[in-house]
Amino acid sequence: MKISMVCDHADPLDRSGGTRSRQVAELSAGLARHGHGVTVYTRRDARSLPDEAIANAGYRVVYVPAGPAAPLPEGELLPLMGTFARYLHARWSADRPTVVHAHFWMSGLATQVAARRLGCPTVQTFHTLGVLERRHDGAASPPDRIRIEELLARGAGRIIAPCTDEVIDIARMGPRRTHVSVVPYGVDPDLFSPNGYAARKGARRRIVTGGRLVPHKGFDVAISALTDLPDVELVIAGGPPDGTPRTDPEAQRLRTLADTLGVSDRVALCGNLARERMPTLLRSADAVVCTPWYEPFGIVALEAMACGVPVVAAAVGGLLDTVVHGVTGILVPPRDPVALAAELRRLFSDEPTRAALGAAGREHASARYSWDRIASDTARAYQRLTAAPAEPAALEPGSRAGTTPV
Repeated sequence: MKISMVCDHADPLDRSGGTRSRQVAELSAGLARHGHGVTVYTRRDARSLPDEAIANAGYRVVYVPAGPAAPLPEGELLPLMGTFARYLHARWSADRPTVVHAHFWMSGLATQVAARRLGCPTVQTFHTLGVLERRHDGAASPPDRIRIEELLARGAGRIIAPCTDEVIDIARMGPRRTHVSVVPYGVDPDLFSPNGYAARKGARRRIVTGGRLVPHKGFDVAISALTDLPDVELVIAGGPPDGTPRTDPEAQRLRTLADTLGVSDRVALCGNLARERMPTLLRSADAVVCTPWYEPFGIVALEAMACGVPVVAAAVGGLLDTVVHGVTGILVPPRDPVALAAELRRLFSDEPTRAALGAAGREHASARYSWDRIASDTARAYQRLTAAPAEPAALEPGSRAGTTPV
């Protein structure tokens, strides 16, 4: 198949681009290994970038000139999607793809506007939904996002969700359940492996967590649990690269909480680690904790499992799929530091169970979540779409979705 990936703000060749960029990069690489031709379209955000580049993994990256060639906050990208869509329409008119896969909601907007006139089959992955932000954070940004996502859900030929929990919210938007495939994210089991160096630590037990420094990641739950775990330290990997500056508001909030609870000497915020360094930190952990309010998937939990480290996670979102309770890890009620501390104490007092959970997690991650397996499952979802009769998209060019017509 000739596959076009659209990800407006996640350059797969940007090594500092974070989880979103890595997911697109690994999926594209996996599809290329299976013999598909993959082109990724992302916005040019630096003057030094070429028009196109070929990744070592064999897929092509096209840098779309939409807006200034400079990094922009996500909140300023929506008005640029009309320009992005016109560029895609011109490229696909000259070289029509077999299928187009849009990642994130703004990419879906540009994709459906560009693909509709050409009859290109479209696949949408939201990665996270505005309704989840509104439910847990009180608002979705920007205000029109939820309405646009509803249009995209009805207009896409197929939707790929990373977890079964998201399917429920997608179904409420109107598409048929048969138009939704669940394909999780993947992990590199060679990089994230029990074999390799572990970061040095002292005599204390160590728990590790990670992710973006935002309130809904629930790092405050892990900090609060330390009051019932006197001989345990917590390492948080997240935030700006090379350490977390004092000016970061969430870092300040977490430090203040740790000071108030009297556990600041056992909490370390180490900043956003390079991907290659994350396995070293995970291997040093006696357990990895993931305690978000909501979570579309749970990458850190999966990476920990691949490293053979037992996981204790909140029973929310994608973690309900990733962590098999009592087999590959332990699920606890969300926002409950007392329950979290109790399970960790139980785990630390039972070394055979801790070892068994780690071994089962490694086996499960390698068998179910390798990127080759994920690429195969994604290709099957594409084939289900391209083999079916085309249906008209619900999103009309020029509709009130923040773009101009192609």
